[in-house]
Amino acid sequence: MIRIEYLQVCFQRRAPVLSIDRLEIERGERVAVIGPSGAGKSTLLRSIKGYIRPTHGKLEVMGANMVTARPEARRTINRRIALIYQQFHLAPRLTVLQNVLCGRLGLTSRWRSLLGLFTPEDVRSAWAAICEVGLQDQVHQRADTLSGGEKQRVAVARAVAQQPSIILADEPVSSLDPAWAEDVLDLIGAVQRHHDATLVMSLHQPHLARRYASRIIGLRHGRVVFDDSPAALTDANLEELYRGDDLIPISSAATAARAS
Repeated sequence: MIRIEYLQVCFQRRAPVLSIDRLEIERGERVAVIGPSGAGKSTLLRSIKGYIRPTHGKLEVMGANMVTARPEARRTINRRIALIYQQFHLAPRLTVLQNVLCGRLGLTSRWRSLLGLFTPEDVRSAWAAICEVGLQDQVHQRADTLSGGEKQRVAVARAVAQQPSIILADEPVSSLDPAWAEDVLDLIGAVQRHHDATLVMSLHQPHLARRYASRIIGLRHGRVVFDDSPAALTDANLEELYRGDDLIPISSAATAARAS
């Protein structure tokens, strides 16, 4: 599904912000990418999405090399990749339905996209996505009147309406309180399983990565320093991963104490 070989991403001829020798993510995996601020988590997700063009190496997504593929091939792949953002990226004055319909823009003709004209199929897909995230009662409510958790539910519905093969979530709960964070991660996991999609999410909280992912990838200075199951992620791994970082991750001991 996603294959990386000797990938580097550099900005303005500076040192690489991402340097990965080899990484593979298979169809249907649920992967959490963790690491300190500036480790390259968002750069990795945005490279997969096609927003960032790698400087060197190979980034193969659904059989196409996103580094060397022609623009039309990249756009075709891009339509099958949904990205959920930290700050929601909703149009505040549009309704829930109108925002979710934006997930259909890449699936309709160019002239319809430009005019904002949607087919009955688009509306049915958007409504189904809204029902899936439980926002039927807010369907005609403006986005700027919603709570943070509800806004992220709209963003998840927009991703579902896109009918993606890959769902990327870039720090999807960093702007939410703990209760809403768990609610949104439960929802994203349910959506991923229901649609048999591949999920790659960057998380700033290792305890959430342990809980919601089946595989954890740790980045430090743009390099992969951990790649294993949540059960294999030890406090020693976390101390090495976040060494010198201002943010102290919640250890397994602290998490267990809270759970009890």
